Amino acid sequence: MAAPLSVDVEFGGGAELLFDGIKKHRVTLPGQEEPWDIRNLLIWIKKNLLKERPELFIQGDSVRPGILVLINDADWELLGELDYQLQDQDSVLFISTLHGG
Repeated sequence: MAAPLSVDVEFGGGAELLFDGIKKHRVTLPGQEEPWDIRNLLIWIKKNLLKERPELFIQGDSVRPGILVLINDADWELLGELDYQLQDQDSVLFISTLHGG
């Protein structure tokens, strides 16, 4: 069984408005059978942090197009996207590039 993980989750570019305006969250993910990956983190975020309009953040089992995801300041596309296995003390940043005009 995987041990609990402490992870920093941050939202910017307007995405924080979907999370009661709170940009930074220090979260403890509970231990579970398989290791935590970004796919599981998104499910956890939707259940535990997302306060309104999930369709503006989640699309299917991933983030909506237009949301940039950085893991420890690196583009998640370089790290395996949804399959990246989280490590204790990782930092995950979601930045919305979608703006009204």
